[in-house]
Amino acid sequence: MKFFSLKKNWLPVAVASLLVTACNNETELNDAEALNAMTADSLAHHIAILASDDFQGRKPFTEGETKTIQYLEAQFRAAGLEPGNGDSYLQEVPMVSITTEAAPAMLVNTKAGQFSLKGFDEYVIWTDKTDSEVMLDQSEVVFAGYGVVAPEYNWNDYEGLDVKGKVVMVLVNDPGFAGGDSTLFKGKTMTYYGRWTYKFEEAARQGARGCLIVHETAGASYPFTVVQNNWNGTRLRLDNRGKEESLCDVIGWVSTPAAEKLLKAAGKDKSLLAAADNRGFKGEALGIRLSTSIQVKTNYSKSHNVVAKITGSKKPDEYVIYTAHWDHLGIAKPDEKGDSIYNGALDNASATAGLFEIARAFKKLNKAPERSILLLAVTAEEQGLWGSAWYAQNPIYPIKNTVANINMDVLNWYGATRDIIVVGQGQSELEDILADAAKEDNRVVAFEPHPEAGFYYRSDHFNFAKVGVPALYTESGIDVIGKDADYGKTKNAEYTSALYHRPADEYNPESWDLSGAVADLKLFFKVGLRVANAEKKPEWKAGSEFKK
Repeated sequence: MKFFSLKKNWLPVAVASLLVTACNNETELNDAEALNAMTADSLAHHIAILASDDFQGRKPFTEGETKTIQYLEAQFRAAGLEPGNGDSYLQEVPMVSITTEAAPAMLVNTKAGQFSLKGFDEYVIWTDKTDSEVMLDQSEVVFAGYGVVAPEYNWNDYEGLDVKGKVVMVLVNDPGFAGGDSTLFKGKTMTYYGRWTYKFEEAARQGARGCLIVHETAGASYPFTVVQNNWNGTRLRLDNRGKEESLCDVIGWVSTPAAEKLLKAAGKDKSLLAAADNRGFKGEALGIRLSTSIQVKTNYSKSHNVVAKITGSKKPDEYVIYTAHWDHLGIAKPDEKGDSIYNGALDNASATAGLFEIARAFKKLNKAPERSILLLAVTAEEQGLWGSAWYAQNPIYPIKNTVANINMDVLNWYGATRDIIVVGQGQSELEDILADAAKEDNRVVAFEPHPEAGFYYRSDHFNFAKVGVPALYTESGIDVIGKDADYGKTKNAEYTSALYHRPADEYNPESWDLSGAVADLKLFFKVGLRVANAEKKPEWKAGSEFKK
């Protein structure tokens, strides 16, 4: 009896064991099939099309946008994804196009006389206002340190200053950066207070008529040539007609040499700028006045986010969102070779194409992920993260049910790496999920080598973070397999100096190696799948400013 009893009990156990093993093997094979669906050839094919001259630099409100959103919709449909906005793949984003023509010079009046600064060479200005003309007319200049009001850091650069109707001149980045003081703010790690967008926002809240940021390459993390792309161009903003909004009349940058001219005219020198790094620094009026003007033309229209969906099998009303911005700078100022098309192959045709790869991978799974997956290609990132801002403010699916955002912006173009770099160390548990996935591939998570650049506040995940959605953002690794130790750093520096926001950012099949991009996409897929299937939602970490 015992013999048969044992045998009888053994059969279901054995069968169950075999079934579990078979299911595990099936899952492993299924995951492998999904991962293998992402290939360098497919990625390159889509990048080459999106970054071709035919797409005219993919600027919103142009024929380039029309071609881009049609292509995105066609690819999502071909991959078998559902429309993400009812029966449509598109979400309208109401915007205004503001074209500015600044006067060629800025007149500086001092007690000792007058002189002029030259537009484009020494300063770059524009406006977010939609009046037909804005101007500075003998507007007094006030130096306001870093232009920061941060109660949590016990810092207020505007305390005791009267800047209403005046022009504030402020420094880029945070107080702890230039002086190297780790006790101020986050030291060399930029907070949002260091971003140029914040400087303009705070100046407007203080009632200033204008705001000029002193450019410094290390603090801004890009050269003045990048700023010059804004000279007499067209910028986009959300259409906020009917909403109260504080805006300066004139905003922009001055070069460091131009700022020194202004200081000298005021009887000051660079020591005044250095003093702003010290707690307790008080800004002051410089006793000089500025005059210039900007002619403005506006066009109200709509751009589009493109959104596709894979409905979850168990929790269809909870969402993991992958984002990448499809836009670039369009046709603008020719470079030294006469090329005027800003193709944006790396920035960001690469990650937009990556959305297609991830979409196809999810569709290869035998069973849909438990939570729904959204693939969101957003507009107008280059103009101020406006497409993601619109979605965050006007979500198609409830933000409270959005459990994570995985944002991709500029994929690896120089070969597989042992590392992948998390931007914004210590923000959310998503970095831990990424680290576990990376370990399985014999890779490691590293953290951004230049936190002073503030990259966590410079791409579309930021708008999801601001509304409380844990957001993961990475950069390509620099420890390139089979290359010397400095190869990855050299390639990153090459991108920043020679390709970023320049017509030279074109797809080059002879020099690009997309094996690293595919390896990173596989990690992003794994992270999204794990979040989608996990019982517990990822959370912000204790030290994150977004946890509250």
